[in-house]
Order: sequence, then C-alpha cells, then structure tokens
Amino acid sequence: MFTSDPPADPIEVFKDWLREAESSEPNDPTAAALGTVAEDGMPAVRMILLKGVDHRGFVFYTNFESRKGRHLLAQPKAALLFHWKSLRRQVRLEGEVTQVTDAEADTYFESRPRDSRIGAWASQQSRPLEGKFELEKRVAEYAMKYAIGHIPRPPYWSGFRVEPRLIEFWKDGAFRLHDRLVYHRVEAGWRTERLYP
Repeated sequence: MFTSDPPADPIEVFKDWLREAESSEPNDPTAAALGTVAEDGMPAVRMILLKGVDHRGFVFYTNFESRKGRHLLAQPKAALLFHWKSLRRQVRLEGEVTQVTDAEADTYFESRPRDSRIGAWASQQSRPLEGKFELEKRVAEYAMKYAIGHIPRPPYWSGFRVEPRLIEFWKDGAFRLHDRLVYHRVEAGWRTERLYP
C-alpha cells in the first residue's frame, strides 16, 4: 500500500515499478496497451513496447503511416496501460502526444537489429497484405538494397512521446480493496488523490 505521504514524483515511482517488473514478468515488461482516437471518433487500442521514459514522457516508435500513427498525427492524445500480472499491479496514464526529435529517432533506429531495420522499410504497416509471399518478397528486396553498409531510417518511421497529465498507480488488495493513487499534473508539479477501488 502507498503510505499516507505518497512520493512526490510519479515518474520515479513508475521507474521503480518497471524495474521490479523487469525481474518478475516472464515476457515483455515494457508492453503497454495504447489507446488512440480513430478517424470516426471511436477508441482504438493495441499493444506497444515502451522504449524510453523520463520527465518529458513515455516514448514508443512506429510507422507513422500505420493506423496508430495516423490516429496520433490527426488527434495527438493517447492513453497507456501497463499491466504486470506477476506483481498484481498496473499503471495507466493519459496525455498529449508529441513527436520525438529526428536525432532521438535516428539513435533508436540504429540500435535496432539489422533485420528489424529492414522490416521497417519492407512493411506497409496496417495496410492490406495479399499473402505472406508479398511481405517476404519486400523483405528480400530491401535486404538486397541495403546488403552493405548503413540502413537509413525511413522518413515515415519515428517515435511518439506521451506527455502525461494523469498517472494512476493500482495495486491489488485483499477482498478487492485495491490501492489506487492518481497523480494529476499541475503548474507546480503533481497533485495526488486516492480513489475508492
């Protein structure tokens, strides 16, 4: 349970929880459900992998021409939900979305395995695919094109940063008396409140 005097900085609390999840979750402790607003105003959700977090926000990377990329470019707001079953904890956040800098995107793209960089060029993410052979052919074409040397980052591939205005920490409690602590961003930093389970 959170103490009566909760930590002042929710980003540091998140980092602590993530470190614990990295040692206990069997798969993808950085996985989160990403909620966006679709073109028709309906919500849409899918899983992403968190690639960075600091006091500026929560960063992930994608093809800007994908469905989530198009949503975020048109309506730059999102929600994220991390669920760590092994710890019986979850964190959800909501906020505005900005694009990462080209330098940040280039640095992360270079850190990816070579095959993943080829895949970023080959995949027309979220668009119809006639068959597996079509994708394999595109992978082979880009593997030949970039057989030697540097693989540049595609112009349509970059990252988004969710700048949270709300972060909620949830811990499982006996008899469903869960512990819920919400941080709201204010001018002076963060204001906290507790919620009934």
